[in-house]
Amino acid sequence: MVPKIIKTTTETGVVHFAVNGLSEKDWHLVKEMSERYPSIVPNFGLHPWFITERTPNWLKTLRGFLESTPAAAVGEIGLDKGSFGRKIDFADQVDVCRQQLQLAKELERPASIHCVRAFGDLLDLLKSAGPVPAGFILHSYLGSAEMVPEFAKLGAYFSFSGFLMSMKESKAKKMLKSIPKDRILLETDAPEALPKLSNPDSLYLIEKEASSADGTSSGGINDGNPSEKSPEEDKGNEQQAEEIHNHPANIHHVLSYVASLLELTKEELAEISFANASRLFSYEGSKV
Repeated sequence: MVPKIIKTTTETGVVHFAVNGLSEKDWHLVKEMSERYPSIVPNFGLHPWFITERTPNWLKTLRGFLESTPAAAVGEIGLDKGSFGRKIDFADQVDVCRQQLQLAKELERPASIHCVRAFGDLLDLLKSAGPVPAGFILHSYLGSAEMVPEFAKLGAYFSFSGFLMSMKESKAKKMLKSIPKDRILLETDAPEALPKLSNPDSLYLIEKEASSADGTSSGGINDGNPSEKSPEEDKGNEQQAEEIHNHPANIHHVLSYVASLLELTKEELAEISFANASRLFSYEGSKV
C-alpha cells in the first residue's frame, strides 16, 4: 500500500514524510522505507509504550541505526501517563527518554516527543537534561497555552494533528495563538488521528488490507488523548472504524483547521509550517 499512499500524498503537494520507529522491532522497516523512498525522513526511537520489551543492548542498537543513517532524526520517544502509559513504570520511562535525549544531543539530531498527561514531568526532564541543540518536536501537542513559553525557551516546535479537533475550540485557539509562528508544525499522525469533519466525504482514507490473518489492526500509535475514541469504542460505526485509517494527504484538513483558528490563509500557514519543518530537519546528512 505504501507506494500508492506516497504517490497520492505527494500529488497534493506534500514533499517529505517524517516516519517514526517505535521499538527495536520496526527500526529496520523504517530504514528500508527511507532507502527506497527519497521522500521518507526516517526517525528511530523507543516509544514509552514499548520500553518493557527492550533488549539489554537497545541503546547501542539505536545508536547504530542513527549513526549508519545520517538522514535520521530521533523518535518517537517520550513520557505517557495516559490510560495505557500509566501501566508502565514512570521512572523507567523517564530514564529511557533521558538517554535518548542525550543521544539526540550527541549526534545533533532533532527529536520527536510523545507526551500524554506528563507535560510538567517532561518540562522538568528537559530542563535537567539541558538544551537539545537541534531542537525537538512536541508531537500532536495538546498541552496548555501556559506551558508554551517554557517549552519554546528550550527549543520546542509544536506539531498539530487531527487530534486538535477534539479540543474545545476556544482552548485550542488560545493555545495556538501563544505559540511563536516560527515554531508551528503540522502533521497527520497517520494512520491515527483521523480529522473530524462536518463533511467526511472529503477525507482521504486508507482501507485496511483484508489479508490480516489474525484480524489485528495495522494501525499505529494513538497519542493517548482521552477524548479520542479508539476503533473498538466507536460503537456507531464499528465496521468502518476497523477497516479505515487516516491518510497522510489529510494534512490539508489539519492545515485548514489550524489556519482558521490562527486567522491566517491556508497559503500563509502552509508557507510558515514548510519553512519551520525545513529548518528543523536540515541537520547534516538530512534529506531536506
